[in-house]
Amino acid sequence: MRFEVSKVLDAIEAHLTTDPALARAVVDLSEVVRYADLDGGRPASLVRLGLLVDALGRYAAEENVPVYVIAPRGLLSDTDLTSNERMVVRRWADDGKVEVVPQMGDRVLEVAEMLGVPVLTRDREDRFRASRPWVAEPGRLLALVSQQGGPALVARVGRGEVVPPTPRSPLGERLLARIWKCPDFNCTTFGTGGDSDSPFADMRTFTSPVAQPPPALRNGVPTCPRHGERLRDAGPRPHTEVLSVRIDGVVRQRFTVSEDQPVVVGRAPEGGGIMLGQWLTADARKWISRGHVRFALRAGEITAKDISTNGTGVRPGGSPDDDARITLHRDESRVLAPDDIVELYAGVHVGRAKLWSNGGVVQPQSVMAEAPTMAIRPLGR
Repeated sequence: MRFEVSKVLDAIEAHLTTDPALARAVVDLSEVVRYADLDGGRPASLVRLGLLVDALGRYAAEENVPVYVIAPRGLLSDTDLTSNERMVVRRWADDGKVEVVPQMGDRVLEVAEMLGVPVLTRDREDRFRASRPWVAEPGRLLALVSQQGGPALVARVGRGEVVPPTPRSPLGERLLARIWKCPDFNCTTFGTGGDSDSPFADMRTFTSPVAQPPPALRNGVPTCPRHGERLRDAGPRPHTEVLSVRIDGVVRQRFTVSEDQPVVVGRAPEGGGIMLGQWLTADARKWISRGHVRFALRAGEITAKDISTNGTGVRPGGSPDDDARITLHRDESRVLAPDDIVELYAGVHVGRAKLWSNGGVVQPQSVMAEAPTMAIRPLGR
């Protein structure tokens, strides 16, 4: 049982992010762990976050949808969680996978407004309607409820109508255009790497400036949400673009390319990158190189460079016409137009994330596949 739970928590971890470019929703962890009606189990269980992650994947019709998780500091010592669960939450916090704040307040709503993403909550947030009236808009608050097919997300306001994507707030755009530094050298989110003379310095995981979450705003001042310290403006943040991998019509993964960090996509890139091997057919694995194509961002333009054995295709404007397809050979590059799609093999595509509004999958792979059977309570029992 303990091994099964650990595997579920590892699967959940792969869906956690505080990267503003990748997060698709925001949730208060201290709320979702107490959804005891979902499984009829303990007062608090970290595994319930997996049920929410699965529901978000079905709602977005997409594999591997990342969620921005925020936890109040008290949850790290909450004895309703097991000692292993508390240890896992602390590790997630130390690694920058989740954000920890002294008190929750309206931090979940603040992040959602800055990023333009929905909040996953059963609370109607009525107490914040005066300061954040958008909580009364359709699709901004999504509640996890039990249904016959399993837990699902439903809008707290509206009748399930299609809601267009919400843009980042003007404040969010301004704050996310800068790099911020926290005076607390132990800050893994807004730190600089800490004290290099410390024996534990090389054990810390620090968030890349490109992936920094939004600062908290306290009395109009950008503030570290974890330490409460005033943040220092350290200059402009490198520009990023979000790309999606789409295989056989299904969006499998999103990733970011920044001005200071190119990304290699392939079957199994050496030294990191976007690995596609787990989703490929046998024929596709034979054709696609370990490192197949390198994406770089310069002056707002994305460049695709072929580094493969068999070449990389580019479909201008996403055209399905094979006569329009352009083939890049070893070390050849091409600046991608906004609607261009890179083709590594038939049905294996990479393009800007906005090109595909639907992930194309009805039942995303569940993070609960290894969960004990008691972790999901049948509806009506």
